[in-house]
Amino acid sequence: MTSHARALAVHLFTATGAVFAMLAMLAAVDEKWSLMFLWLVVAFTVDGFDGPLARRYRVKENAAEFDGVLLDLIIDYLTYVFIPAFALFKSGLMAGWTGWFAIILITFASALYFSDTRMKTKDNSFSGFPGCWNMVVIVIFAVEPNFWVSLSVVTMLAFAMFLPIKFVHPVRTERWRFVTLPTAIGWTFFAVWAASVNFHPESWAHWGLVATSLYLVSAGCLQQLVYRERL
Repeated sequence: MTSHARALAVHLFTATGAVFAMLAMLAAVDEKWSLMFLWLVVAFTVDGFDGPLARRYRVKENAAEFDGVLLDLIIDYLTYVFIPAFALFKSGLMAGWTGWFAIILITFASALYFSDTRMKTKDNSFSGFPGCWNMVVIVIFAVEPNFWVSLSVVTMLAFAMFLPIKFVHPVRTERWRFVTLPTAIGWTFFAVWAASVNFHPESWAHWGLVATSLYLVSAGCLQQLVYRERL
């Protein structure tokens, strides 16, 4: 297989995320939340692998006719932002005006963030909360907190997208990767577990989701405090 063919195959692999996004959306429209999150986890897994593959096969050089970064951002907006926001609103977990406020805030702020040229730091982390609303919403589905708690979390994270706070990338941030990467894999495992038991309130998967999510959200900020870094 030629270098161009291998690089093109990576683009095709990335594009499968759009298919999984559509399958997740169809499940969401039918309010099949467990199935929706399982498809989103599949898309999340594809997103975790396509970056390293793109760098390994140097897609920017060997298949430059397609913009892999743009392709990735389009799919990420669907799977990380749009579909989770729809699910949060449609499910009724944030009722009345809080649901409207959440979907408007999430989609508007994320559109700005995804187009921000300053979103990446020198160590390949994210500057500001990287719009991983799929991870936030699945925790809300699992824990089902009071809607005021959900509203507070959504509001704080939306504002955190534009604050000089670092959020680690599970694969590309080298510092603490020996902890961060297994934690991200653990989050994926707990997400599949929680969705597969239809978010049963007595499932231990919920605690695993909460614990791994707290680490992934706070690790970058802790690094800034420990190493006194500035973005």
